[in-house]
Amino acid sequence: MKKSLLIFGSNGQLGKGVIEYLIDKNFDEIFLFDFNFDFNYSKAKQIIISDLSVEANVEEAFSHIKADSETALFLFSTVGGFWGGEPIWNTPSQDLQKMLNINFIANFNIAKKFAELTANSKYGVCGFTSAYTANHPAENKFAYGVSKSALSYLIKCLSIEGERINLSAFGIAPFIIDTKSNREWMSDADFSKWIKPSEIGAVVYSMFENYKVNSGNILELKIRLSD
Repeated sequence: MKKSLLIFGSNGQLGKGVIEYLIDKNFDEIFLFDFNFDFNYSKAKQIIISDLSVEANVEEAFSHIKADSETALFLFSTVGGFWGGEPIWNTPSQDLQKMLNINFIANFNIAKKFAELTANSKYGVCGFTSAYTANHPAENKFAYGVSKSALSYLIKCLSIEGERINLSAFGIAPFIIDTKSNREWMSDADFSKWIKPSEIGAVVYSMFENYKVNSGNILELKIRLSD
């Protein structure tokens, strides 16, 4: 059996951390998708993509992947973005739509095309990056939270409907990830309690390895214990 790994949003800080952990695992081929790349891995094929909220662009991305009854497919999406800082009544509708496009519609398109591919493969496992806020409403995060809540609902529905095509779906829901941009945004925080991107890679791999019992689960990652 051949195992293929697909990572969307692979050039971001989370994506790079996930790749760092997964690159040497037991995958026969690896495909990395993003708008651009500032690194190169000889073990992976890097594919430039366009706006993933446009279904045709996702179809083009998936045209590089071939599947058959002897191929198992594994996908992880870090695709998403944040907008916040204003109460609901000051939230512009265009910013709500932007959050829905980035966090929900893009991942819906990825899930849809991955399911179509899985239907012609041995089985498929897909993971998505939701957010702690999706289940725990917070002040001034309405647009972000509602878009991640929609993604979480997608994951759970996909896990139910995916049973008929041997598709397992899961999510992770970090509170805050230890990235350069987050450190700049919250410079006075205790960084030691933040989840590191490579640690998320380890979690994703564990979810992949235990896909038969993880489908439909969305794992909350709130704090990191001290070393």
